[in-house]
Amino acid sequence: MLRAASLDDLQAVEALTAEAYAPYTRLLGRPPIPVTEDYTPRIARGEVWLREVQDELVGLSVIERHPDHLMLFSIAVSPKFQGGGHGLAILRWVEAMVREWRLPEVRLYTNARMERNIALYRAFGFQETGRRENPHRPGWVIVDMAKHVGAQI
Repeated sequence: MLRAASLDDLQAVEALTAEAYAPYTRLLGRPPIPVTEDYTPRIARGEVWLREVQDELVGLSVIERHPDHLMLFSIAVSPKFQGGGHGLAILRWVEAMVREWRLPEVRLYTNARMERNIALYRAFGFQETGRRENPHRPGWVIVDMAKHVGAQI
């Protein structure tokens, strides 16, 4: 369903991320952290995964494997394909990875002003675990969320 990105995909990853987060760039007055991220090391570590339909990039996920959880750094779906269930399919894939890696939960964080994303994550079963000031972006508030998935053995 998703494939690992290669360095040949770097420009496409950066372009899709900027395009998908453009409404939030306007809302926040500057690009969200996923837009300014250096994806070269993430691709090299196998953290960037692409969802393609008929050889066209429609979305991506950036995940980090930790000893006690999977951190979902980013999900981005091209505006051209939003509303087609691709974000939900990526979230289901993330849950499958959590189970495959035998981890108990998936965690993420987002900006408190990204209310639509927060609502989508809640609808998918994520619970808010806290709020904190963003140490790198004064005035921004981070919302931490988690979903217990549990390994299926």
